Amino acid sequence: MAELPRVFVTRAIPEPGLAPLRAATHLEVWPDELPPPYATLREKAAAVDGLLCLVTDRIDAGLLAAAPRLKALSQMAVGVDNIDLAAATARGLPVGHTPGVLTETTADFAWALLMAAARRVVEGDRFTRAGRWRTWGPMLLLGPDVSGATLGLVGFGRIGQAMARRARGFDMRVLYYDRQRHPEAEQALGAAYAELDELYARSDFVSLHTSLNPTTHHLVGEAAFALMKPGAILVNTSRGPVVDPQALYGALHSGRLAGAALDVTDPEPLPMDSPLLTLDNLIIAPHIASASFQARGKMAAMAAENLLAGLAGQRVPHCANSAVYDP
Repeated sequence: MAELPRVFVTRAIPEPGLAPLRAATHLEVWPDELPPPYATLREKAAAVDGLLCLVTDRIDAGLLAAAPRLKALSQMAVGVDNIDLAAATARGLPVGHTPGVLTETTADFAWALLMAAARRVVEGDRFTRAGRWRTWGPMLLLGPDVSGATLGLVGFGRIGQAMARRARGFDMRVLYYDRQRHPEAEQALGAAYAELDELYARSDFVSLHTSLNPTTHHLVGEAAFALMKPGAILVNTSRGPVVDPQALYGALHSGRLAGAALDVTDPEPLPMDSPLLTLDNLIIAPHIASASFQARGKMAAMAAENLLAGLAGQRVPHCANSAVYDP
């Protein structure tokens, strides 16, 4: 009987992902809450045939070079900005990822952040718990209406379009910016394309749904905030470094922005001495936009499916670097 392939999973994931790996591989799962240190990850990767990783794991060219027996790499996430795709592709290593299954869940959470920031839900909770609620007040914790407002979407892929669908129920005007036009989605969703400067200037709410790459790193910085409507609200469920944290602090502290709501930060997690944590008009969640039982279970199952296909020498169903198959 052939020896089972060796697989390392960088942290415990939902059972729909672990069960098929347990049945078909010699499986090791990192047991700690925190991710394995880079040196440990590199050592583990060098000893296995398959690696299932998360966005918190740095998979660079050095690690890949130190893991010559690695046949398959699968990430339980849509984005793969923590992986050196060029290095993986150069050695013919397919990289699996998990697109599609978290679209609606992430859009739900982005919408929850938008609503919470607009209506100051988190501030109201803190206000009440601090014993400051003495009576009903006509000027207490006022915020902007969402219905009838203008929503600007930076990025109009699956999640951006899911946000546009939700906005229709609130009679919002929807603007979007993307590297390419989406005429069919424009018509179906009642969205209008706008260049970034125009989108910033016209939007009451700006929601970020773009990938992280060299062109989007700190895309939203001082220049962007200067263009935004006074009193606008920013939502980020994409990647933390898309927003310049120092510029965000300045825009919120000065009152240029009415508020912001983040599921991702730069760095992640924020250090406890970050000035952002002193702001009342900022909501910060710990990267949980896809954290529903259903979405995370599907992500884990898809990540396992990708890894097992790669180990079997089959085409990885959801491959982030399809150039390994179609040069």
